[in-house]
Amino acid sequence: MTDVNVALIGYKFMGKAHSNAYRQVSHFFPGKITPRMKVICGRDRAGAEAAAKQFGWEEVETDWRKVIARKDIDVVDISTPGNLHHEMGVAAAQAGKHIICEKPLANTLAQAKDMLRAVEKAGVKHMIMHNYRKVPAVAFAKKLIEDGKIGEVYHYHGAYLQDWIMDPNFPLVWRLEKKIAGSGALGDIGAHAVDLAHYLNSDILSLSSLVTTFIKERPLEGSGKGSWGAKGSKGKGRVTVDDDANFLTRFRNGSVGVFESSRFCGGRRNYNTFQVYGSKGSVAFNLERMNELEFYDRTEAATDQGFKTILVTEGAHPYVGNWWPPGHIIGYEHTFVHAIHDFLTCLENDTMPSPNFKDGVKNQAVLDAVERSAKSGKWEKV
Repeated sequence: MTDVNVALIGYKFMGKAHSNAYRQVSHFFPGKITPRMKVICGRDRAGAEAAAKQFGWEEVETDWRKVIARKDIDVVDISTPGNLHHEMGVAAAQAGKHIICEKPLANTLAQAKDMLRAVEKAGVKHMIMHNYRKVPAVAFAKKLIEDGKIGEVYHYHGAYLQDWIMDPNFPLVWRLEKKIAGSGALGDIGAHAVDLAHYLNSDILSLSSLVTTFIKERPLEGSGKGSWGAKGSKGKGRVTVDDDANFLTRFRNGSVGVFESSRFCGGRRNYNTFQVYGSKGSVAFNLERMNELEFYDRTEAATDQGFKTILVTEGAHPYVGNWWPPGHIIGYEHTFVHAIHDFLTCLENDTMPSPNFKDGVKNQAVLDAVERSAKSGKWEKV
């Protein structure tokens, strides 16, 4: 067994998810490499110390540059807002660290490409945390498609819908500021929908988009910080990102697509869905029912045709055999464990993780085209 020392930069929502994954991965997916939770980094020392105590990080640091410069750090995990990804990612690559980075890879396409050049020049391993690829039902859908079960793909529909900022009194958190977040619903959740389409179907070649901001001013941050049900304080600030992004696409394989990403869909808490329709069948998935996959086989007798629901909890399904007996469902946090497991396996076998920064650049190119199309009112090439 070989330890790799991990430094996690960021300790809030994604830092919590990543920390749990490092704690659990070797218990359920034992391998030749195990992560050592060496140091967690955050600007607020008190907050970082609380996270370290809660999740088991050995040390705390407030200066990310010092963390990256440490000789004893093997892996740098970037779980910060998007405006910091580029500088941190390039610095980590130049220091010879393997890198895990939250999505989207950067706030601009130029920055994403620069990050890819940096890791390729350094020869380090790199992974972007599109964790929904690691849902067993999603990975099983990928296998059905690759095995030809749905035939030639005609249509792809991807939607990621939430409702957590519908209240006009919800405060102007960092996710609503373009200089920090890069974009709104488009980059925050739409990026996941785009990545799943690239994973399951084909590259997006061109698109036409509509981007909307429904609430253009919000109160400044007050109680509850950025969590559900938060309320703003006195004073107003301008929202500089999209609330809603919709686009039509043409794929390299000849199929067409429809995408929706919005944080203004009442009742949709985390509605990440796809439907893939082909010549021989169809598959459909909804993250809010993440252990289930719908499958329609058009080759069956007419009397037997119709969507069936597959409970993706059998030992033969991707990842599931390392968890519980059939029918014992898993949850959101397990997707991060699977991603970290895959990353460690690639370190062990000296192979490149997937998805990686190449996928991040491809994703960023789509987001860039969406914003260009929204401004031009025309179809734009990716």
